[in-house]
Amino acid sequence: MAVFSKTEKIRFQHIDQAGIVFYPRFFEMLNGLVEDWFEEALDLSFAKMHENAGIPTVDLQVQFLSPARLGQEIVKSLRVIELKDKSMRCAFVFTQSSGKEILKGEVSLVYVCISEDRGGISAQTFPENLREKIKKYL
Repeated sequence: MAVFSKTEKIRFQHIDQAGIVFYPRFFEMLNGLVEDWFEEALDLSFAKMHENAGIPTVDLQVQFLSPARLGQEIVKSLRVIELKDKSMRCAFVFTQSSGKEILKGEVSLVYVCISEDRGGISAQTFPENLREKIKKYL
């Protein structure tokens, strides 16, 4: 099972008055991790995918375990724990460089096609070539 990881530096834009990451910023960082995973590991950029498809979050569970502070570098990691025809469930963890967990959780993503003639957005089966790349992280 492969794990996709990226390092991110905590910047001023991420923090609140207490000097720790304001929790909604973690959701932005998670979305950035998913985007990077698709582009760098699955060879499908969000820009290209969003011409006619998408991968929205439909469920998100998070445990906040420890604060992250301005200037820290954190490691964000993602792996697939369940792959269905039209959706997948991924586990993620953000850690300090020491390995201490900052947050962890699960996110469910659905593959959708965007079609104006079919009334908007509808869940679709993952294309087989994309499914095979995702399986490496299962």
